[in-house]
Amino acid sequence: MSRQPTKIVSSEHLVSETSAELSELEYGLIMASNAFNRWMVRCMSAAGAKDMTPIEVSLLHHVGHRERRKKLADICFVLNIEDTHVATYALKKLVARGLVESEKSGKEAFFSVTPAGRELCLRYRDVRESCLIATLKESGLTNQQIGDAAQLMRNASGLYDTAARAAASL
Repeated sequence: MSRQPTKIVSSEHLVSETSAELSELEYGLIMASNAFNRWMVRCMSAAGAKDMTPIEVSLLHHVGHRERRKKLADICFVLNIEDTHVATYALKKLVARGLVESEKSGKEAFFSVTPAGRELCLRYRDVRESCLIATLKESGLTNQQIGDAAQLMRNASGLYDTAARAAASL
């Protein structure tokens, strides 16, 4: 007689008879989110910028993406940040550190990475290559599996956004 594998969940009281796997995914997302946030902060510290928060690291990389000026609304939209005040505060801290600059155009502020911010991102990339990519190669995970997981996470993001809108209407 074969035994069903034990589901690994963080909150057994939330497990649905319809989809215990969703509870497994949620636990994995919690663990991955916390591990990823810790990684970003420590990688940035190793790159030379101590005391940055995960949101600051994310914003710095996104603002530097494709070397284009970006509006706050677009930054928040792409990174799925609902609370613009959190992003605004983090961007102000990045400006104060000299990593990002803000430029007014009409009523809108546009953000871009400074040369110091670009250099920090490149040092982050070097640390990422030596620590994370090296570990990935040893893990046995394939690039295909990583890509499939990324697609699943984007799909799950849409699922949770839809559910959040439904819950807000209750």
